[in-house]
Amino acid sequence: MDTPARKWGTFAICLLVALVPNIDLTALNQAVPHLSADLRPSSTQLLWIADAYGFALAALLITMGGVGDRIGHKRLLLIGTALFAAASAVTAYAPSAELLIAARAVLGVAGATLMPSCLSLIRRAFTEPKERTMAVGAFMGVVSLGVGLGPVLGGALLDHFWWGSVFLINVPIMALASIAGAVVLRESRAPVPGRLDLLSVPLSVVGVLGLVYAIKEAAAHGLDEARIPVSAAVGVVALAALMIRQTRLDEPLIDVRLFRRAAFAGSVVTTMFAMFALVAQSLIFSLFFQLALGWSPLRAGLAGLPGAAGAMVGGALLAAPLIAVLGRARVVAAGLLLAACGFGLFLTVGTDTSYWAMVPMMLLSGVGMGMGLTVTGDTVLASVPKDRSGAASAISETATELGGALGMAVLGSVLNAVYRNVLDLPAGVPAPAASAARDSLGAALLSAAELPPALAAQVGAAARDAFVDGMHAALLCSAGFAALVAVFALVTLRRVPKVIPDAADREPVGTPPH
Repeated sequence: MDTPARKWGTFAICLLVALVPNIDLTALNQAVPHLSADLRPSSTQLLWIADAYGFALAALLITMGGVGDRIGHKRLLLIGTALFAAASAVTAYAPSAELLIAARAVLGVAGATLMPSCLSLIRRAFTEPKERTMAVGAFMGVVSLGVGLGPVLGGALLDHFWWGSVFLINVPIMALASIAGAVVLRESRAPVPGRLDLLSVPLSVVGVLGLVYAIKEAAAHGLDEARIPVSAAVGVVALAALMIRQTRLDEPLIDVRLFRRAAFAGSVVTTMFAMFALVAQSLIFSLFFQLALGWSPLRAGLAGLPGAAGAMVGGALLAAPLIAVLGRARVVAAGLLLAACGFGLFLTVGTDTSYWAMVPMMLLSGVGMGMGLTVTGDTVLASVPKDRSGAASAISETATELGGALGMAVLGSVLNAVYRNVLDLPAGVPAPAASAARDSLGAALLSAAELPPALAAQVGAAARDAFVDGMHAALLCSAGFAALVAVFALVTLRRVPKVIPDAADREPVGTPPH
């Protein structure tokens, strides 16, 4: 058993490692205008600069979870931090768009090693259930905080330095984590590591990448593009072939028998669909603060922090004691219902609403999501043997990526559809400006800037009102979906004990849960 110093040292290192990629991901959005002016990327290159990281990350999570279980999660984490630091340095000083895209893809490969390794090391260090739940809650909260801090830190750096500074700051942090990890971390891997099936790896990569690409492209361009159904079909076929192959291997990349455990299967599915609803707060309010209210990216980033703070409170402070009282299913359901209430209250928000009236709503939805996602994340870890925690974490993280991408596509489509249907432009707007205004709020504000002042003000007001209507529709969908997922969790997790015994580590994986 680890000493308290080693246990909490492990926890601190994992928090630091997980924080950096999430800050980096959102800070990129702040740097795009600056790097665009410097590198002059084409529109296609700009899309790949934004998406290369996420595509590589999602595609390789399952593979890296299996690799970590085989070679050791400490070793994989140290490799990942070193690679992340090196790729960050290349990204910061990239002289061309092509090299920047390649460096972002390498960052995604490195990022895929980090989250499964961190969660597996936390699972190994914290064996007492209540303490482990608290640790997972704090970990999830810090990850959420990283998403909120990205725009804040990015905005602060870009006020004083060049665009590469938002990536260069990763280098010393990851170097520190790598040195500390080499000293503090203890290895975590399967006692008898098996070989990695070389056919399963490309099947998992093609399957996940095909689905994520199809979802993202559908969100951006609609379903009319022929490549979108083709990509989705390739992804589904590859994942089906992957699952079939896993049942025939003695040493599978994904042990599909894990899904026989109600705790594991229910938690993974709940996490995926909860992330669908959670996208509302991170995506829609970023647009609302910056476009509808005209706030700077730095101010908008600061404005979103109460939601992340609520997630930390719900996950780190409330989840563990509530499990002992209510059980896991009720805590997850209660958290998602709180989030649904928070989303519902946002239906009262308009462009003239005081920010301070919105803070309780962000806290409520943040606390609820923090409770729900902490318990499902902890249940995934607690319901599988320690030597399979990397693969289990990778499956859960892949579900998170898919749920987030699906939420972005569906909720973004709902917002845009309502925006276009209710937009009521004043008379006298030239056809090109009217066409641009119907595309999005951002395009409407840009086109309005070229019109006479009085007409520009009318176009801007109409576009903001239409955006708020679309935002309300998307938030209503999020609230309804969160409520449905709460019911799903209450049903699927009802037989999961309040405390999952450590004896689960000694059960054969194929043994159904009691």
